[in-house]
Amino acid sequence: MERLKERVKIRNLWTKNRIAVPPMVCFHWSDDTGRVTDKNLRHYGAMAAGGAGLIIGEATAVTKRGRLHETQLGLWEDAQTEGWKRLADAVHSHDVPFFVQLLHAGVSGIDKKADCPDNYILRDSKGERRAVGCRMTAGRIREITDDFIQAAARAQRAGLDGVELHGCHSYLICQFFNRNINRREDIYGQIREKFALDILQGIREACGEDFVVGIRLGAFEPDLEDGIRNALSLGEKADFLDVSYGFSGESTPYKPEKYPFSEAVYGAQEIKKRMPDMPVFGVDGITDGHMAEEAVCLAGLDLIDVGRGFLVNPNFGNDVLEGRDCGRCLHCRPACRWSPFLNDGTVQCPGKNLFLGRQK
Repeated sequence: MERLKERVKIRNLWTKNRIAVPPMVCFHWSDDTGRVTDKNLRHYGAMAAGGAGLIIGEATAVTKRGRLHETQLGLWEDAQTEGWKRLADAVHSHDVPFFVQLLHAGVSGIDKKADCPDNYILRDSKGERRAVGCRMTAGRIREITDDFIQAAARAQRAGLDGVELHGCHSYLICQFFNRNINRREDIYGQIREKFALDILQGIREACGEDFVVGIRLGAFEPDLEDGIRNALSLGEKADFLDVSYGFSGESTPYKPEKYPFSEAVYGAQEIKKRMPDMPVFGVDGITDGHMAEEAVCLAGLDLIDVGRGFLVNPNFGNDVLEGRDCGRCLHCRPACRWSPFLNDGTVQCPGKNLFLGRQK
């Protein structure tokens, strides 16, 4: 695990190692106020103590209307800042850098007549209408740009080290990137990255040179060539790129036959080849230390996101780096038991229960 033990520099900040905890939403832990709870505090504190090299806090709404879920955490008002200060203090007490992911869900959120780059009907897996996206005016785009900037400023005041824009997984920034959704003829359609670039620039101006500002983006938006083009453009303003999947149903993930890791890791690898000096993170399907080490070595990535490993075992990082049993995700079907759409806050993780049973 020698590569995993290495530190990585992101702007002016050094990670503890190459293992990052990616954003993982924990709905039902808060309420309509979007404020941090003691349960959030214990959750992040345990992962920081558990050997993470970097923690990126869960997708956090920049406006109440732009939420994924009624119980999602937020940074849309000053009253929410104190809870994030408690989280930052807990994570920093273990010398772990701490970012938060900022999100506006757009047509994929709770608003049934939602902000969207263009008029768009979002359908579920059965083809039924789920929500209607309404074309945003240029003025509305600028309003939400400012919402992101103000949320980042609150994160900075709370003591966080940086922010990650959520620009993938079918949410608003991602909707601007994807030509199948963004069919605008104005500047926001001619340069589909402009919305994200304006946010990145605005945060830099508001928060200064020492604050880290990155983005999570889809490698396939809708195709790999588009993802690479977006990455090259965003790299002019971003301090790091966290590579995942794009708009579900409107993108075409791909990897070569017999490639040992996910399409997202392959996409991150291809972006890193073209941007060797940019810190690039990879994600998806990495559930143990050997997989993480091999993915870093094969794909040339700077950090590897390990989510489910830390959900099964909050001490995942320490156990991996010290050669101990770290547990293993069981890939539950039809979906992860941590899924907010299956879990009301009471469902237990079978992999975690199995791991804890082995430790007795």
